[in-house]
Amino acid sequence: MKKNLLFVCLSLIWFGSMSVQADEMVSSPDGRLTVELTVNNGHPYYQVSYDGQVVIGQSKLGIMSNIGNYNSDMTLTTIVTNEVKEEYALRNIKQSHVNYEAREAIAQYMQKGQHVMDITFRVSNHDVAFRYTLLPKKETRCCVISQEQTEFMFSETTTSFLAPQAKPMTGFARTAPSYETRYGIDEPIGRNGWGQGYTFPCLFKTPSAWVLVSETGTDGNYVGCRLVGHEGGRYQIGFPQEAENNGWGSTSVQMSLPSSTPWRTITVGSLNDIIGTTVAWDVVEQKYEASQLYDYGKGSWSWIIGMDPSCNFNDQKRYIDFSATMGYRSVLIDALWDVQIGRDRIAELARYGKSKGVGLYLWYNSNGSWNDAPQSPRGIMDNATLRKKEMKWMHDIGILGIKVDFFGGDKQPMMQLYEDILSDANDAGLMVIFHGCTLPRGWERMYPNYVASEAVLASENLHFSQDFCDNEARDCGTMYPFTRNVVGSMDFGGSALNKFYSADNKRGRQRKTTDIYALATAVIFQSAVQHFALAPNNLTDAPTWAIDFMKQVPTTWDEVQFIDGYPGQYIIMARRTGNKWYIAGVNATDQPIKQTLTLQMLNNGSVQLYQNDQLTTAKLSKKKTLKIEIPTNGGVVITQ
Repeated sequence: MKKNLLFVCLSLIWFGSMSVQADEMVSSPDGRLTVELTVNNGHPYYQVSYDGQVVIGQSKLGIMSNIGNYNSDMTLTTIVTNEVKEEYALRNIKQSHVNYEAREAIAQYMQKGQHVMDITFRVSNHDVAFRYTLLPKKETRCCVISQEQTEFMFSETTTSFLAPQAKPMTGFARTAPSYETRYGIDEPIGRNGWGQGYTFPCLFKTPSAWVLVSETGTDGNYVGCRLVGHEGGRYQIGFPQEAENNGWGSTSVQMSLPSSTPWRTITVGSLNDIIGTTVAWDVVEQKYEASQLYDYGKGSWSWIIGMDPSCNFNDQKRYIDFSATMGYRSVLIDALWDVQIGRDRIAELARYGKSKGVGLYLWYNSNGSWNDAPQSPRGIMDNATLRKKEMKWMHDIGILGIKVDFFGGDKQPMMQLYEDILSDANDAGLMVIFHGCTLPRGWERMYPNYVASEAVLASENLHFSQDFCDNEARDCGTMYPFTRNVVGSMDFGGSALNKFYSADNKRGRQRKTTDIYALATAVIFQSAVQHFALAPNNLTDAPTWAIDFMKQVPTTWDEVQFIDGYPGQYIIMARRTGNKWYIAGVNATDQPIKQTLTLQMLNNGSVQLYQNDQLTTAKLSKKKTLKIEIPTNGGVVITQ
């Protein structure tokens, strides 16, 4: 594999195997995190403990299929254990170089004397990942999975930070579910959202540790899942709902045998462990070679400020000039470009952008049969023949990438569509951003040209809702770093410096966060490509120090550290690129946050301190401490 591709995956090393008796325990390399496997009255269970305290109680395992229901009459016969070590690099996630170490247990289950299923558990120091492997049954080489029994049992004193799944075929132009709902904060368990469960990832605060539940490795061979809540702290893996995709496609899974499910992941520990986890990428593999070295970076887009009318030739040319002035790599041309600009003039814009060092992303509707959204281009990305022809045209005129919107749900045909779009786009040398979509599940590593997904209540809501503006710091800045952005690149499209969400910056929804909040979220929100909500007028009406910062802030990172915070209240964290650290914080409480930070990652001497809407130079103490203050709805940034 060439080292200049999107990532370098080094050797996977397996150490000696041995067999042990059933009802055994597998522990993390440091021994603090353990998984106990048992079979009670023929039902398989697992339990997770951390530092000797149970964080997930006895929880059912099992698969329901048309060739057998593997959740009863089961016998755990053998556990094969291995040690796993792997080193890999990815330029487009929170940590560019990862050393993964885990202990693996492959639990082999029998039913009526036949070996029918394995469950593989991998336990690293703060993560548990497990998946099912179904085996052929006599001459049967395929099956249909109708349900997973997989459960997560929490104590009744646990609180939750969850985003309810929306009812299918609701919302704007019947485009839900699209993973775009507000997270509850410190809510009691025992609920089921709005009746449809919760979207991944799901954060819980147990009496002894924080726990993040999610999934990874989902591709066209499975469905995207959700978490269904029940009374008494019981949560269960849920398959898609019948009405998703406008009723098209089954809610079940068609699977050849032998075959494995996606991984269920559980991250356990402190908030630092939650924010730092790489389990979403640790257990997946690259699915195809990158056709080229993909070029990430910053960009601008007119739609967030100017909406549909801004998608015209002159405005897009103005934004190309703006991106060039900012030193940005791209401009995102949003919906309706095909009718308001036209393909010939898009090619002209692409040539003009190339002369300025600026590439283009083009927006597409995923389909026209599973949503009512009138925005075009429609009916191309779901059709293999039209899609490949369109992608060849984009390749020929030098388009950088695409943004595909308004997906219909999580059924298996929809997951296949995501994979098909990514694969065809890679053949054409195009990067891909998804909107109105499902959660990415390890896709940065699986698909080399994948960039990011929305899959969150994102910045367009700031244009549409004053209430969302009023609560931006609580709902976004202090929630997403602990939840959505933990498990995958997040295309939020924020960091606005306009006072109002309008082209003249004088009317419409009013931004309630400070300019330094905007700078801080450019660091806190992670995506290798960031299309910021800046506008050409900001070159003259925003502070010079803010514009200069937004010119320089990187979009790819080598390391992340959590410093302090609490979901929905405040966060202070640090990211490193090369030898340079960016420390950023935002505050959603009704009082200023005043702290003395110890910044051991910095060198002794002076720092650039963005605080209280001004840039000053401050000096670290001999012990590398620095006093900071973050106002309500405000931010702080420290660089050196």
